[in-house]
Amino acid sequence: MTKTVSEAVIKRLPRYYRYLKDLEAKGEVKVSSVDLASRMGLTASQVRQDFCNFGEFGQQGYGYDVKKLKTEISRILGLGKNYSVIIFGGGNIGSALAGYKGFSNEGFIVKAVFDKFPSKCKIDTVPVYNTDELGKFLENEKVDIAVIATQTKDAPEVAELIISSGIKNIWNFAPIDLNLKKGVIVENMFMSDSLFVLSYKMSHKNTGGQNGRKQ
Repeated sequence: MTKTVSEAVIKRLPRYYRYLKDLEAKGEVKVSSVDLASRMGLTASQVRQDFCNFGEFGQQGYGYDVKKLKTEISRILGLGKNYSVIIFGGGNIGSALAGYKGFSNEGFIVKAVFDKFPSKCKIDTVPVYNTDELGKFLENEKVDIAVIATQTKDAPEVAELIISSGIKNIWNFAPIDLNLKKGVIVENMFMSDSLFVLSYKMSHKNTGGQNGRKQ
């Protein structure tokens, strides 16, 4: 039976991966759960519990091998392979995502942007097509992930178009929760959420209440 991993643990994995990449780039060979906990705002016990969801990666009295742990987390996250990505919406968010080189460095290759008014899009990193051309595009391209960066009102319709085209993985940047049918994976991104959390911490930093420590 496959073990169910909590959403909180899954969301911490990219941060572990990022820290380990940084340590490896600095030439660090090993890292302790105490050091990782300090970076994450967790306890060492919580770090060990997180990793125990996926196996035993450390050695008592030694800690974790940085390169090995980074490789294991990369595997768990499904990295180390290429994913074909298309973006719907060629406005500010869509153009920024299309031009971000960090995606391709991790294997997420943006192949195209689709927009109702492609002539108005200022994107020169990838081809821009009219949304109506999606079917023709998919005749020659396999797409793993579709990104929604449209206006809120257009997002549900675009999501239905994506699903009807056979694409089952969606990264949604429109400020609306997309609750789609079973079998479709959606990650809803609300960029303002992090800003609101910052606002909360700023408002409460001198109250003796929450100190911003992540659980």
